[in-house]
Amino acid sequence: MRNASPGGAIPPTRSHRSPSRQTSALESGSKSAPEGTLGTRSTRRLPEWAPGKDSDIADIPELIQEPLPDNLTPLTPQAPLNEANVEKLVQSIQEVLHGELKGESEKLMFLRSLSSLSQTLPYDETTESFIHRHTPEIVHVLSVLVQEEPLHSLSSLVRQELFVTITDLSYHDVHLLFGSEDGEDLLGLITKSIISLPAVSTPTQLLSTASNQTSHPECLYRQTFQAFSVMLQSLVVKDPHLENFDNIFKHMDPWLQSYKDHERERSTAVMAQVLKCLSCYLNLQLPLQFQRLGHLVAVMALLCGDPLKEVAEEAAEGTHYLLHITLKLKYITQDRDNGKSLRETLKKCRELLEHYSVKQFYRCPFKIVQVFEVFLNSQELGQFIMTTLDSLKSLPHPRTQQTAGELLITLVRSAEARFEKVPEIIGVICARLSIITLPTVRQQIINTVSLFISRPKYTDIVLSHLLCHPVPYDRHLAELWRTLEVELSNTTWVLWRLLRKLQKCHDVPTQEKMAYVAVAVTDALYEVLMGNKLRAAAFRLFPQLLMALLIQIHHSIGLTMSDVSIPSGLYAEQEIPMEVTPLRFAIQATKTLLLRTLCWQEFSIMEKNDGWTLLKGECHLQGVSLLANALLERSHLFAYKTMYLLVPLINRGNEKHKLTSAGFFVELLKSPVARRLPRLYSTVRLKDWLYGENKLFRILALRGLHNLVRHREMREDVKSTIPCILDSLNETDERIVLLAIQILMQLVKTLDSTTLATMMKILCSLFGDVRHDVHHFSMTLFGASIKAVKHTDKKCVESHVLESLVPLLLFSQDDNDDIAKESRRVLTLCAQFLKWKLPREVYCKDPLYIKPNEVRRVCRFFGEKSKGKINILDQTLMYSKDPKLPIRRTAVLFIGILSNYVDPSELKRKGTDIENDLRELLQDPEPSLRIIASQALFRIQRVRNESESQIRTSWLRKLFGCLHT
Repeated sequence: MRNASPGGAIPPTRSHRSPSRQTSALESGSKSAPEGTLGTRSTRRLPEWAPGKDSDIADIPELIQEPLPDNLTPLTPQAPLNEANVEKLVQSIQEVLHGELKGESEKLMFLRSLSSLSQTLPYDETTESFIHRHTPEIVHVLSVLVQEEPLHSLSSLVRQELFVTITDLSYHDVHLLFGSEDGEDLLGLITKSIISLPAVSTPTQLLSTASNQTSHPECLYRQTFQAFSVMLQSLVVKDPHLENFDNIFKHMDPWLQSYKDHERERSTAVMAQVLKCLSCYLNLQLPLQFQRLGHLVAVMALLCGDPLKEVAEEAAEGTHYLLHITLKLKYITQDRDNGKSLRETLKKCRELLEHYSVKQFYRCPFKIVQVFEVFLNSQELGQFIMTTLDSLKSLPHPRTQQTAGELLITLVRSAEARFEKVPEIIGVICARLSIITLPTVRQQIINTVSLFISRPKYTDIVLSHLLCHPVPYDRHLAELWRTLEVELSNTTWVLWRLLRKLQKCHDVPTQEKMAYVAVAVTDALYEVLMGNKLRAAAFRLFPQLLMALLIQIHHSIGLTMSDVSIPSGLYAEQEIPMEVTPLRFAIQATKTLLLRTLCWQEFSIMEKNDGWTLLKGECHLQGVSLLANALLERSHLFAYKTMYLLVPLINRGNEKHKLTSAGFFVELLKSPVARRLPRLYSTVRLKDWLYGENKLFRILALRGLHNLVRHREMREDVKSTIPCILDSLNETDERIVLLAIQILMQLVKTLDSTTLATMMKILCSLFGDVRHDVHHFSMTLFGASIKAVKHTDKKCVESHVLESLVPLLLFSQDDNDDIAKESRRVLTLCAQFLKWKLPREVYCKDPLYIKPNEVRRVCRFFGEKSKGKINILDQTLMYSKDPKLPIRRTAVLFIGILSNYVDPSELKRKGTDIENDLRELLQDPEPSLRIIASQALFRIQRVRNESESQIRTSWLRKLFGCLHT
């Protein structure tokens, strides 16, 4: 792969320095270098740092150990410097430490002096003390030298010499770049100074053997780059602890992910060599693990898929050496007491090394995941995921985007149950979706979320995080919800957990503000159903989904987003549009549920009957009733499942929860399945509601009883509620009265005479009710009651029938044709009951006040028939104050004419009151009524006068008779 030596860790030799560099330094007029510093140095190489006999690596099987490089030959010994030369070196260095370096020659002299002085460390304690004492000052000077170097110059002798000097000091255990904050900063400066240099014209083979043509910038650059690589290798060779490598990687990391190809190529080449060197000289002492192994593996895996061939090759080689290192650590940290486990580990290590060569990793990054996944703990797996996701925001090439997607989905599939910090992972995924442009990669990222959400261990965690986003969801998050690819066995589980979050919001007492999660879940359900990926689960959970959404609609009526408890900072400064309301999300989710579960006819019924408008307003329960009946009519199976669900559900949650559930439940009692329900869940429950204080529940109870009474087997149970139903006839709410009447209509034939008499008395009081339907159907029920009376029980109800005659007769003149017609029909039934034959004028549809002759015949008939049975005049007088003009007019007309057919004593007794009432009517704004009232008053007065005259005549006759005798 490279033209470099197999070992790669080539120590810096002084032959790498250009001969002209020494000459220029002497001719520059600067201070003469101390003897032995710039003179003829013997060409030397680094010693071979093979593991000692006591090293832990010696215990690792031969297969796992990497052969040591062949070209690491022992250092050629140099003659020791005498004391005078050492003192000169120390003095020259001290002058620099307390002074200032000017010009390239002085800088080179200082660096070479420091390098030469490092050779005396093994045998001169004074030198050792001097260097260690002045290490901070030396680091500072080196930092200044690096900063003064031009950033765009490839031909810098100072930069190369600085790398060699640091390497020389490292060989003698003086580590300038580790152990202090300034040293760390120096390492960062050095790394930037070499990696960020401009690209050379031939960027390949960066570590090839240096040429002697040092005057050429490219050749000098290669020598400098090689010196930099060897410097880093020397750091891990002389102190081969993983923490030192971690420090190096920390500074190389940004360059490994650079936009620029030449920077990625340089940094990848260096990392490959450092990893190779570390695999050869790994000193297995504490700590025995990388600080960020997951991050390191992810970076190398991404580079293995780099579009630049050279980068991918270098990364594949580096990853191969990283595998060696990881296997060694795995072996060492393995429990030696467990022989079976140890053998299995060794077998696996052998297989991995034999199978996964450098070529296996090249352009196949997903194989890296398959290999390293078993060695990564949960924290490191999280590092891998986060690194891969972070790379998506700054990817220069589409191919690298594809690599990141493959890595992500492969790792999650392989280790989906061992992750930590899942919320953070999901958060980054959501943040990155907007910048991922490739459809295949977007789907891979979404599939990653699908894998997490499919695991019961992570389902709630992932859902909770996804729900903490502004609604309505943006197009990227909406796409995520719609394209969730959940395994078939887990689809119901995922949808159920989402549903449960909504149901929990309904189980608590009504709060001042709606919980935000309720709105978020509703929008999420809409998006999931729109995507149709969880369709099978939607069918299975249809009853639960439908009821939860209907209850959510009930809770959302009249609310805006200002009525929702939105988490702080969720919308930041973003304004929420006025049209965005909780009700909107709930309605659209309900519509989508019906359509996705093939309830098209039910949807059409709701549309045609304005059902959605009913659901959104004060008539919410009517909308619920409409949908329940549509479901019962068109989808029996769904209806039956929903009814069984509601049996326990009705008693849960807050009032709105119970009302919506009860509204749906009572409509389903029409179904034949309702007959199977125990009394406790049918009539007993409805009876409890009927005796409760909540008016809406009383309405629902009556509605449920009306539906149950359709089943003949249930009628006896329903009859136990008759007393309460009769009390309902006196309610002010029209719906309650009408429902009670409907139930009684079904049961009237089964009622005993006492109950019928009680009911008919109440019904008579409803004749003339201002509520037209109550008036109409009360007469209808009265007529049905008359038919239901047995022959032997006629005496019990006869008085009530007689009491109904006048009202029915008067209301036959009602301006409402239906009421007038029904009044005549029931009046006929009363006549049949009494065995009377009504005059045909009763059935006249024209107003009676324009037909005086007909009125006289009618009044004569009823006056004569009712004499001694009812006080017909009192009844008629009562209706003279009716709010309806036709009734008042007819009643006043009847009063005047009936006066001729009533008992004179009765007329005398009440005549004054009648006249007073008639005089009040003379002030009525209606002219026709005033005329009829005046005529009636005249008739009353005339009848009274005639009556008094007859009484006086009769008295005189009696008096004369007495005198005659």
